[in-house]
Amino acid sequence: MPIRGLVIGKFYPPHRGHKLLIDTARTRVDELHVIVCDQPGEAPPASLRGEWLREIHPDARVLVVEDRYDPHDSALWADLTHGWLGFAPDVVFTSEDYGERFARYLGCRHVQVDKARAAVPISGTQVRADPLGCWEYLEPLVRAYYCRRVVLVGAESTGKTTLAAALARELATVWVPEFGREYSERRGVRGWTSDEFVLIARKQCEMENDGARRANRVLVCDTDAFATAVWHRRYMGCRSAEVEAVAAAHRRPDLYLLTDVATPFVQDGTRDGEHVRDWMHRAFVEDLTATGRRFVELAGPPDARLSAALAAVRSLGCALSRDV
Repeated sequence: MPIRGLVIGKFYPPHRGHKLLIDTARTRVDELHVIVCDQPGEAPPASLRGEWLREIHPDARVLVVEDRYDPHDSALWADLTHGWLGFAPDVVFTSEDYGERFARYLGCRHVQVDKARAAVPISGTQVRADPLGCWEYLEPLVRAYYCRRVVLVGAESTGKTTLAAALARELATVWVPEFGREYSERRGVRGWTSDEFVLIARKQCEMENDGARRANRVLVCDTDAFATAVWHRRYMGCRSAEVEAVAAAHRRPDLYLLTDVATPFVQDGTRDGEHVRDWMHRAFVEDLTATGRRFVELAGPPDARLSAALAAVRSLGCALSRDV
């Protein structure tokens, strides 16, 4: 018969202490089950924490259950666990004192892993209090949830891309380029369709989420799906409910940086919007304001814009100064 193991907890959120616990358990059993306890009002929610654990530990069987019970009643938890799993595990792995009592009610062995938090000195409480300060203890997909997202928006030829790259260098992080620009250069000069803007918005969201996993506490984005909706208005002359729905469904950035139009228009062979730069700037201000998005307008020469951008990012607080 295969040896079946169990790890149970809130994983609120998953961190590398949990990873050590689950990895250790997996090496000692043939089949590992992980139970994630769900209580209302938690952020990140247990459903998402379960998804993370399935990706981090693809060979474990992850189950999310409702937690409405006395945490000190080990007999009750043993009965519930037996019902959730449909069997009693052969061994329970914990880092807590309750593990021995819980295992006794389940009728199985208990293995305690790094109770003193010596190997991985972190806790979920610490992460929730200061996720950016606990960066080294988080897996990339968990980092993506906690990293601050900063998006540059603006009309054509306002220095947005140059500033995005400079800001990322200063913050020792990554930046996400504008997919719409790459797409436009490849497609050539022909009429646009609304479906193309939907494609661009979705791809931009994918690139942003990928970049968030690689970011160092802050992710810099040269545009986003919200901006794509404004570009749809500029080229199509109307709003797109579908593009705006993509933007609304995506995670809202922590900060927008809006570059002003008091810069010389530079024709790079693809731009044709000098005559509508003022309109686009007003459109961004109106839509950012109407949707309640936090934004800062940037003006002046490049150095002044960069300084103002850095100050705005640091106003987001947390532990940005630790590594950037």
